[in-house]
Amino acid sequence: MFEIRRYSDLDKKQWDQYVSKARNATFLFYRDYMDYHRDRFADYSLMFYKGPRLYALLPAHIKDNILYSHFGLTYGGLIMDYNVTITETCQLFDELNRYLKAAGIREVYYKPIPWIYHLHPSEEDLYAIFWKCHAQLYSRNIGTTIFMQRHQRWRKDHRRLRRKALDNGVTVVKDGSLEAFWKILDDNLAERFHAKPVHTLSEIELLKSRFPDRIIQYNAYKDHEIIGGLTVYLTQQVVHGQYSSTNHVGKEYGAMEAIYNQLMYHDYPDYPYLDFGSSTEENGSVINEGLIAHKEGFGGRGVCYDTYHWLL
Repeated sequence: MFEIRRYSDLDKKQWDQYVSKARNATFLFYRDYMDYHRDRFADYSLMFYKGPRLYALLPAHIKDNILYSHFGLTYGGLIMDYNVTITETCQLFDELNRYLKAAGIREVYYKPIPWIYHLHPSEEDLYAIFWKCHAQLYSRNIGTTIFMQRHQRWRKDHRRLRRKALDNGVTVVKDGSLEAFWKILDDNLAERFHAKPVHTLSEIELLKSRFPDRIIQYNAYKDHEIIGGLTVYLTQQVVHGQYSSTNHVGKEYGAMEAIYNQLMYHDYPDYPYLDFGSSTEENGSVINEGLIAHKEGFGGRGVCYDTYHWLL
C-alpha cells in the first residue's frame, strides 16, 4: 500500500533531493523550475510513500477536474529512483487511479519522459498505464536527435555554410546575451508564425539565474553584431536546443552551423545525445518539413514525445 500526498511548499527540499537521485529526471523537475509559472498552472503534484520512504514523484497540475502530467513542461510522467520496480509501479497506478477518482478527478493526460533523458531504463510507467489504466495514445510529437557517439556526416549545404562561417569570421560566444538573442527570436517567430516564445525574456532570465549551469545561451556574431543564437538546456544525458533563431545575415553566413559545430565538436563531444527539439504544428499532427529537414541535415533522426490519456 502507498500513501499518496499532494505536494506542498514544505516538501520542496525532499522533492528536490529525490529528483537529484532519480534515474529518469532532469532539472525541469526541480521546484525552482516547475514553479516559475505556478500562476498559470494549478499544481497537483503527488508524492508516493512506502512507509516513511519517498518512493516516487508525479509532477502534475489540474484543470476542470482533469489531471495533467505535465502540460507546463516538455514532458512529465512518473519520476523514479533505482528502487522502483515494475510490480510496485503497477500497484502504484492502481492506487493512484483510486485516489484520483475519490478526489473527483475524471481523466488523466500523461506525458512520459522520453527515453533519451533516462540515465537507466525507466519505462515501467508505460507498461503500467497500458495494463492498469487502459491508457490510449492521445498525441505523438517528434523531435530530432543525434546519437553523438555515432553521428553522421553533415549534409552538403550545412558543410558549405560551416565553411562560410569560418571563412568570414563568424564567432560563437558561450553564455552570450539572452536579451540580444530574444530580439531575434521574437522577430522571427512573429514574422514567420505570428507566434511568441513559450518563455518571455524575463522568465528565461529568471530560470537562467536559478540554473546557470543548465541553461546556456550560445550566440553567433559577425563584425561584432549578433546574427543568431541557441538557448541550450543541458541535462545529464542530452544537449537540448530549446530555442534557436537567426536573422537574415545569420542565415546567409551559417550562424547555426557555427554554433552546432561548437557544440558537437568542441564543447560536448562526449555527451550521449544532442536534441534539436520538435518540428511539428497543430499538436504534432503536421510536420514542418522545411524545419525538420534542416535538422536532419545535421544527422538527426526521430525521437517521439507522446501523450497518453485515460478515463477514471
